Amino acid sequence: MAYRLEEETEADWWEVEALYDLCFAPGRTALSSYRLRDGVPPVKDLCTVARDSDGTLAGVIRYWPVQVGGKPVLLLGPVAVHPTRQGEGLGALLIHETLAEARRLGWERVMLVGDAPYYRRFGFRKLDAVEMPPPTNPERVLGMEIQRGAWDGVAGRVEKAG
Repeated sequence: MAYRLEEETEADWWEVEALYDLCFAPGRTALSSYRLRDGVPPVKDLCTVARDSDGTLAGVIRYWPVQVGGKPVLLLGPVAVHPTRQGEGLGALLIHETLAEARRLGWERVMLVGDAPYYRRFGFRKLDAVEMPPPTNPERVLGMEIQRGAWDGVAGRVEKAG
């Protein structure tokens, strides 16, 4: 199936939130990654929705600015694909396309909290020197260099951008 990728707009907000509610556990907003997003606008140029030919929302990805050791970092997530559309490669498409755009926009590094076996194929690796606020399993703190060497020497606690 062909999907149309577009920058998320304010008009998409409720529909996107409903998809996140459908795809994630009810306590999702209690996660530490949400504390890093509170009161911080997302990176609008990278927040992307995928719609099918009928205009139905099939998937979404958001990015937020954070800092590690005083350096700017993109926090990827959440990414969600409607349960009826999973297994079609839509999540991978959203990740690949938005990371390419992040590179074009000059971002150097990206991180997320997720499953290493899934995200490894995109180039994400465990960040041993980066600490997400608790309660976060350190094994799920993953990062990827958008620019070569961008994570070299970058260490410490993940903090709100600002």
